[in-house]
Amino acid sequence: MEGAENQMAFKIGFATGSVEDTLRELEDDLPVTQHKSFPRQSIVKVRFIERNMTLAYYNDLFDLHNGDVVYVDGKMEGLPGRVIDINYNFKIKRSDYRRVVALADSDVHGTFYMTLTHFISFDRHAVSRSKAATWFLAPLSQEDEYVTGSDDTDYFSLDNLNGMRVSSAIAERGYDYFISNHVQYLCLDDTDGYAIVEGSDCNYYEVEFQYTSDGAVGGITCTCPCGYHCKHEYAVMLQLRELLDLVETEYSDEYSRSNYVSIIYKEALFRYAVDWKESGSITL
Repeated sequence: MEGAENQMAFKIGFATGSVEDTLRELEDDLPVTQHKSFPRQSIVKVRFIERNMTLAYYNDLFDLHNGDVVYVDGKMEGLPGRVIDINYNFKIKRSDYRRVVALADSDVHGTFYMTLTHFISFDRHAVSRSKAATWFLAPLSQEDEYVTGSDDTDYFSLDNLNGMRVSSAIAERGYDYFISNHVQYLCLDDTDGYAIVEGSDCNYYEVEFQYTSDGAVGGITCTCPCGYHCKHEYAVMLQLRELLDLVETEYSDEYSRSNYVSIIYKEALFRYAVDWKESGSITL
């Protein structure tokens, strides 16, 4: 996200009813969205672009539509796929089919401000962290377990990232990630920070941190296997610094009203919230 030469308000909405009604219906703490209608049993064809494969799955959890991004169990577990065909008339042997297990939340409403590479929002409900997580992160399997540890000593100034005490190689790789827009999503809600970073292995990692009023960062963690401060964390810090500089110079009023700001990579917003939509409108 560079510069402010392309700052424009961008309103987007893809649902019937008022924005206020939609916001009241959102449940930000759910990692996976469910359509308001009842689940409708179906056999769906799911296209996995990363593997150049299309496979059929049994669905009994959601009312799916063409274009929905889903996750499945079986050999494609953990990979996002796009629903490209739906069949409601079938009789199958249940053991012959793997299932759809999760559905990405593609309902987006709010005002976004454009930069060269990202959209900025000051609305907690526009693309919340839980909504963004469904776009990039597969549901945790029963074998997945995260453990965390923290203390109050690991704080450093955002203006001086030498305080992270990373090697020059890690810093260089983090900088490459930053300028290559690997930070797909970043939000700062009061003092709570959260980001999603694309890794070199096409996996996505979550970075969490605390940001204090005097510009210090602490409690930073990443879900990658590193275990120490990593290139993903370093890239997020560079992105955060650039974002806050832009907010201070261009959007201080918007930020002061909500004490919240988020950015989403442009390609990601269009991929998950616009592609395959058959109705709705965009105002530029």
